[in-house]
Amino acid sequence: MASLAPATFGAALAAARDASGAQHYPQGTLYVVATPIGNLADITLRALHVLQLVDAVACEDTRHTQSLLRAYGIDRPNAQLLAVHQHNEAEAAQAVAARLAQGERIAYVSDAGTPGVSDPGARLVAAVRAAGQRVLPLPGASSVTTLIGAAGLVADGSDGNASSAFVFAGFLPSKAGERDTAVQALAQEPRAVVLLEAPHRIEALARALAVLGERPITVGRELTKQFEEIATVPASTLPDWFAAGRDRTRGEFALVLHPVAVAGDDGAEGERVLRLLLAELPVKTAVRLAAEISGAPRNALYETALRIRNDGGSADDAE
Repeated sequence: MASLAPATFGAALAAARDASGAQHYPQGTLYVVATPIGNLADITLRALHVLQLVDAVACEDTRHTQSLLRAYGIDRPNAQLLAVHQHNEAEAAQAVAARLAQGERIAYVSDAGTPGVSDPGARLVAAVRAAGQRVLPLPGASSVTTLIGAAGLVADGSDGNASSAFVFAGFLPSKAGERDTAVQALAQEPRAVVLLEAPHRIEALARALAVLGERPITVGRELTKQFEEIATVPASTLPDWFAAGRDRTRGEFALVLHPVAVAGDDGAEGERVLRLLLAELPVKTAVRLAAEISGAPRNALYETALRIRNDGGSADDAE
């Protein structure tokens, strides 16, 4: 994360107080605060105000968060930084809940982005809620929504409407066999899928995803940072894309597997293949083969098959 002199954000801190100071910030509340994923300027005015206001800041890494706060000109003693990470989250959550019960305001930040999204935070929030205390989220930066917004996801081949549905899968398993199994499951998912990966595993992931053929994948590398790179390529060529640039395997990665193109209702390929197969095969077998041949989603083809059978007045069952 790029560092900036504290004086750079002096005007932002003043603006944060002006814009957010009149709002109500209840005591005994956990404030879940999103922080930048790379570019320090991607912080909200409300986040800056809350980070100044709270009694303590719970965080994934106290040293990282101390550097982040100082970059914004916020000076907090180390005693006001509480370590809450994946290895101690359950126990630390109880300590946070106890302080909230005494009326303290506590913010929680992960190292980057929105807490609880492939970062610690979910157990803390659950424990605080279970204790009957309030959780107040402050939205902000997220690699997931950042890349979705730049991917240009279009699922409907008939009218070009963008798809609003996506699945967040996060990090796939690190072991090769388990990762390959996960990729095979993704092949059956018609919606867009968002993945995250670390630099030391990105090439292995690219090789695993290559089996998805022509299905587009958008890669986001070093999002919001100086050397940000975003590209969309067919899954089959993803290993070649990483091999083409010396620096392309460096940094943090988010990837979007684009949705499967949905055939229209006007005789497009999926329905054409399905009708041919239905003349000779049971519904389930015809649907499975039509999905494999055309790439159309199995669920949509199944609904189409039932409609075709019903329109034809067939009494055949769907076995």
